[in-house]
Amino acid sequence: MVQTLNAKSAGTFKLGGDIEINRMGFGAMRIVGEGVWGEPKDRAQVIATLKRVVELGINFIDTADSYGPYISEDLIREALYPYDSNLLIGTKAGHTRHGPDIWRPIGSPDYLRQCVLMSMRRLKLDYIKFWQLHRVAEDTPPEVQFEAIAKMQQEGLIRHVGLSAVGIKMIKRAQAFFNVVSVQNKYNLINRESEAVVQYCKEQNIAFIPYAPLDQGTFEEGPVLAQIMQCHDATARQIALAWLLKCSGNMIPIPGTGSVRHLEENTAAVNIKLSDEEWGQLNEEGRKQWDIRKGSVKLYLKEE
Repeated sequence: MVQTLNAKSAGTFKLGGDIEINRMGFGAMRIVGEGVWGEPKDRAQVIATLKRVVELGINFIDTADSYGPYISEDLIREALYPYDSNLLIGTKAGHTRHGPDIWRPIGSPDYLRQCVLMSMRRLKLDYIKFWQLHRVAEDTPPEVQFEAIAKMQQEGLIRHVGLSAVGIKMIKRAQAFFNVVSVQNKYNLINRESEAVVQYCKEQNIAFIPYAPLDQGTFEEGPVLAQIMQCHDATARQIALAWLLKCSGNMIPIPGTGSVRHLEENTAAVNIKLSDEEWGQLNEEGRKQWDIRKGSVKLYLKEE
């Protein structure tokens, strides 16, 4: 029996309490060139992938003005405008780009406002329903950045606000200015740096959007994973995504790709129903790997 491939099978979450999205999203960082810089190698394939995204029932696309820069937003508009009424395009700002794999956060209120206005223009939106601060920059006090964001929200330029790459203390500081509806941190089977943040978001009913949900291909196929892959006739990527989906109802993975084939492979994870025992085995093995790796990987969460 062939299973229907639809992101809705992952369940839904109400972002900000009023925007219902399916819990398998799409990350649009990988639809541009290498180093998240410049045009994609195969523009036609990227356009086809974006069109397939909505065909598969994915109604949340995560992008940022720094992807390209600007090119990811342009491609989304080209492929999908006019947008389906159920499609949520969330974008981010706060990074400047000076070359492949070069990222420099800037938190100037004037800069953040310009980013919002330009994203609206590129995406052809009257306002941005869901906007995230890509990084809390060190060049400007966080409260100054948060106050500027709250002002844009009051003006109607943005509706819901999220944060990225933050710890619990920073989330609480932002909550004094606006309702934080999402946190986007790196999190996957073998990267648990944000474990406390994941728990806090669950308690607060804040969407947790794990970026690099597949650890960019470095997930090791150990005996536990191999056995579960065989049991479900699934790939390592699919099991890693299924594990995230089962973590909690506020978890919204956003695997990204510029390939229709990889998109369909990733989305098929919504049909994998891990048992509690399987989830626990993966959880334990992943945490063991993290304990081994964390001394040699770059940590990005700082005490605020």
